Amino acid sequence: MEERKNGRKELQIRQAQPEDAAMVVAFMQKLGTYQKMRDGVTATQEGIRRLLMDGAGEAIFGDLEGKTIAFLYYYNNSSAFIGEKGLYIDGFYVDEAYREHGFGKQMMKYMANLALQRGCKRLEWGCLDWNESALNFYGNLGAKGVDIMTIYRLTPDKIQDLADSK
Repeated sequence: MEERKNGRKELQIRQAQPEDAAMVVAFMQKLGTYQKMRDGVTATQEGIRRLLMDGAGEAIFGDLEGKTIAFLYYYNNSSAFIGEKGLYIDGFYVDEAYREHGFGKQMMKYMANLALQRGCKRLEWGCLDWNESALNFYGNLGAKGVDIMTIYRLTPDKIQDLADSK
């Protein structure tokens, strides 16, 4: 840990490796619990390990004084609307005791720099409508909500049903 000029503690941000799959799953379970969607987190260590090994997904951890207190999972995406690539944040969690100390902003700043390094024109994520603290946090970063669309999702069984349909 390093001290910033203003006396704030600086996170050590590190890239997740395939052997960190259990920690990714644990943080996703924390996030699912916080979002009141714990039952929806079905990720397994093997599934996450495979995503990390294949480069289909990536994650970073924020460590403070030897303890991992923050997590962010993301992947590459692209947009036919703008003809450019981007990054999509699929999971972001800072342990409750460490919120409102600037650690979330440090994680997002890391992601902004990564997006610039990779030549991305978008950095996107979703946020539940009821999560006022997160909505305020993202608004303070300068992010704007995209309220003109609804996200649709087919689950594995519905994907199969559609594929098998005539």
